[in-house]
Amino acid sequence: MRILVLGGDGYLGWPTAMYFSQRDHEVAVVDNFTRRLMHAERGTDSLTPIASLHARVAAWEEVTGRKIQMYIGDIKDWFFISKVIREFQPETIVHYGEIPSAPYSMIDVHHAVRVHENNVNGTLNVLWAMHEFVPEAHLIKLGTMGEYGTPNIDIPEGYFEVEYRGRKDVLPFPKQPGSFYHLTKVHDSNNIMFACKIWNLRATDLNQGVVYGIETPEANLDDRLLTRFDYDESFGTALNRFCVQAVAGIPLTVFGKGHQTRGYLNILDTLQCVELTALHPPEPGRMRVFNQWVERFSALELARAVKRAAESVGLQVRIGHYRNPRVEAEEHYYNPDHNELYDLGLKPHLLDDTLVESVIRRVMQYKDRIIKQSIVPRIYWQKGATDEYVEIVEYED
Repeated sequence: MRILVLGGDGYLGWPTAMYFSQRDHEVAVVDNFTRRLMHAERGTDSLTPIASLHARVAAWEEVTGRKIQMYIGDIKDWFFISKVIREFQPETIVHYGEIPSAPYSMIDVHHAVRVHENNVNGTLNVLWAMHEFVPEAHLIKLGTMGEYGTPNIDIPEGYFEVEYRGRKDVLPFPKQPGSFYHLTKVHDSNNIMFACKIWNLRATDLNQGVVYGIETPEANLDDRLLTRFDYDESFGTALNRFCVQAVAGIPLTVFGKGHQTRGYLNILDTLQCVELTALHPPEPGRMRVFNQWVERFSALELARAVKRAAESVGLQVRIGHYRNPRVEAEEHYYNPDHNELYDLGLKPHLLDDTLVESVIRRVMQYKDRIIKQSIVPRIYWQKGATDEYVEIVEYED
């Protein structure tokens, strides 16, 4: 299968490219190094030392004898991405090529607009290029569970049956995104669904939970193949941030009461999910939705899990309850479906079985690279960026 990975220099893009290449697929990656540039802007960096994309591709060929093709450019540039898709003729397009940060999108108007232009316009270009040059291709688009928000009812996989005034229909589930970034994902979903309807394209929207871990069989072949590990206030997930804080001796940043609940999965399960999706494409004219997560944790449960794991290797950890910089429900119902990928054969990895080896020990390995001043969140949803740290309200005993 010819597989094009957009955002192939990124946290998930690079492991995905290696994963498919190792399984004898013809793989090409596209990137313009936006994530690296945004880290330079914010004064942050990956915890893991990551090689350039050119060095990674060369190392991959040296270690495995397999080639990954590179295209360097911006998917917002129609002439660039249309040329790539026309020349490579992908059968599957795995689309990670977006700015994936809620806090970054909330810094100020300029960052909000940048995230919208990058994410929405880039995806529109990809859809038009598919329509014109590879109408039979399958788009696998990385969405987010954050599109749904936290409604007080169960969350289906994309669609649900509605009865209103005596009539029934199957409609997209209402979205309640929590940031300007999450709004871009909602706009993407609407645009993809429309493109499938009018052009008979096929797409899968993977509404993914929070991914953790960097250990994959391919990356473990050589440290030059490592993927990035972000922990900073703009791009680090709660779990990554907690793990780095545990190693750095910083109280874990639980916002408010810490009862905000989300779905989580190991990077190995992300790779499984993308492969299962690629091997089982939908019919033309359909945008299907898979909710891609394995376990549910509240922020406080997650912090306690990190505390247990860190203490098992000799670290001393405190949990701090901080004033919440976000505008979000801290107490809520959360029960999303996630059956479709299990039905296709997903074999999950659980947090308690993988946290120490796949995350904590890697953080300890690179603890000298921790930039402490970049960890504690300072970006407020209501006030924009601030130079003051979010203060600790109280410690948990």
